[in-house]
Amino acid sequence: MKVLIADDELRLRKVVSLHLKKSGLDVIEVSNGAQALERAKEESPDVIVLDVMMPELNGLETLERIKGDSSLKDIPVIMLSAKATQDDIKKGVELGATSYLTKPFSPKQLLEEIYKFKSE
Repeated sequence: MKVLIADDELRLRKVVSLHLKKSGLDVIEVSNGAQALERAKEESPDVIVLDVMMPELNGLETLERIKGDSSLKDIPVIMLSAKATQDDIKKGVELGATSYLTKPFSPKQLLEEIYKFKSE
């Protein structure tokens, strides 16, 4: 299973990536939304994990573009964010996020969300 992680916070991205790799997942790491779109088109991941607050394109803008692209729109997207108000979560879900995890979160919690989309 291939997972694309987009988060500008290097330490967090590395910790999450390591945890997912130890669980047998193939992980692609990028640091912003523009890179996430580019790599998603190249790699066709099974799941995309987006931080909300990133440079260039933030996570919500990236999500909107993913869901507006016919080649990417069916990929489940999990949002990660320190923005945890009901309005923030509602906006992510309305734009097409499949899940919305608030920081701090545990890598185990993220893994459980990812595995919800594992095809048999």
